[in-house]
Order: sequence, then C-alpha cells, then structure tokens
Amino acid sequence: MHEPRLADVIAARARITPHLRPTAFRPYPALAEAVGADVWVKHENHNPTAAFKVRGGINLVSQLTPEERERGLVTASTGNHGQSIAYAARLHGVRATICVPEGANPVKVAAIRAMGAEIVAHGADFDEAREHCEGLAARDGLRYVHSGNEPHLIAGVATATLEMLEDLPDIDVIVVPIGGGSGAAGACIAAKAIRPEVEVIGAQSSAAPAAHSSWQKQALVTGEMTTFAEGLATRTAFELPQHILWRLLDDFVLVSDDDLRAATARMIAATSSLVEPAGAAALAGALALRERLAGRRVALVASGGNISLGQLRVLLDGVDAG
Repeated sequence: MHEPRLADVIAARARITPHLRPTAFRPYPALAEAVGADVWVKHENHNPTAAFKVRGGINLVSQLTPEERERGLVTASTGNHGQSIAYAARLHGVRATICVPEGANPVKVAAIRAMGAEIVAHGADFDEAREHCEGLAARDGLRYVHSGNEPHLIAGVATATLEMLEDLPDIDVIVVPIGGGSGAAGACIAAKAIRPEVEVIGAQSSAAPAAHSSWQKQALVTGEMTTFAEGLATRTAFELPQHILWRLLDDFVLVSDDDLRAATARMIAATSSLVEPAGAAALAGALALRERLAGRRVALVASGGNISLGQLRVLLDGVDAG
C-alpha cells in the first residue's frame, strides 16, 4: 500500500469529473455565530450517494484490471462506503457484493440494493461484517475492497479538499469526521501539499475511539464501539489512513454522542439539508474547539446525509436545535 500523493489526487479528479460535479461549499452565518468563526460547509452530503465516499469508489473501480472486473468486487460497509462501491460498479458494469451488519441503516441498504449490488447481512457491527467479507473474498476469488487500506479510495476522497482550496484558498482550518480515517487522510494529503499552513483536525465519537486512540499512541488499537452514528462505528483502526494521519493530522478531538445529536440537529436547521450524525461530527468538533477556532476561517466537511426517517424523528424529538 503506497501513500497517495498530490499527483494521485489530481489524476483521481480527472477520472471522477465525468461522473461527479463539484459539491457546494457555502458559508453559514448561523454556524459562524455558534462557533465564533467564519464557518463554511463542504456539502459532500449532496453527492449522488449523499456521502463523500463515492469519490473514492469511482476512482478505484475505474482502475480495475480486466481480470478484476471479471472476478467482481466484495466489500464491507455500514452503508456509505458500500453505496460508493455499488455506484461505481454500476457505472463500470462490474458485479459487486456488499456485506453489511445485521440491522444496518435501512436507507443505506436500500440504496445499495437499488444500485444493483448484492447485499449480504452478517454480524452485529461493521467489524463482524468485514471479517465475513474477507472470508467471501477468499472463498469466491472476488476482488476485496478494504474500506480504508486502499490508496485509490483515499486519493479519490481527497478531491473534495482540492475543490475547497480552489474555491477558498485562504482556509485556516479543515475539520473532518473520522470513522476509519480515509476522509481525513485524503484531506491531509491535499491540504498539506497545496497549503501546508492549513490545519486539519479530525473529529470522532468518544463511543468509538479506535482511530483516535491509534493516532495518539501511533500504533493500531482496537477498542470499544457503542456509538449510534454508524458512519463512525468501527472497533478497529486502519493501517494506511493511520500512517498518513500520524504524519499529517494536526489535531484530533473526541465528541460525545450527545454532542453529535445536537450538532446534527443544528446543522440540519442551519443548512436546510439533511446531514447524518457522522456527517455532523465536524461541527461537533468545531464547537468543542470554539476558543481555538475563534475568528478563523473554518471549513467543515459534511461527510454524509443518509439519515433514516426513524433516526431523524428520534433526533429532532430529543434535541433542541437552538
């Protein structure tokens, strides 16, 4: 696994551009007031799959060898990564199997199925689904796509940061949600190559802190996972994103699930668009770092918007958006 460089990100954009339009990047006065900074939101929740990961899926699938296309793909996901692979596989006429945890977000599962991928539900959480997926890959000879340890995925998602820095070259800070860490790793690669003084800060649920613990210790850590935000729900840190984050990530903040609930409601109200709890982690992180960010120009990555009606109802019934 090689670490992607800026040249890989620029090449990824050329592959992605025929299929995806740049996502909106907008300032929001209500969020600026809450954070005490000039706050802009990168709307990755406006992608065709309502999540940032589709960029990586298209970049990876477009580069499969003829033999890999013939074999087909298999991957594990809580939803957004699975949608990205299913979407890209349909674009390129490749068979895809997506392993999801039992009880996975029904909005995400339905979207994967609608794109023509086969769904295999297995296990209580992402890591159990991933372990089953690895077994299927070995048994059936499928091309296994790891959700984090794939340079093409990281280079693809880094194109969102290219767009931000082209639209707003004087960004001071980029705050990125972290589950497995591919999005933050991509942001670090692009931002530090183009404008090294930009700070990149990760935000993760304190109820699923494996990536944070691994970043602190600079060693891969497996930890507890109880967060309700499935986009952040992993018990295991991933090697390739972590090696990038160890070198390039400026800071990493943990936020509670209650903070995520409040940030999700606030972000939906302020932006008038759907954001899932994982997608609001950047706002929760910025609010936790309010004093440090005061007066600066801050970009928040809204990484996804795949929230079910049931999740939305519970969230909005239980939280005052302010």
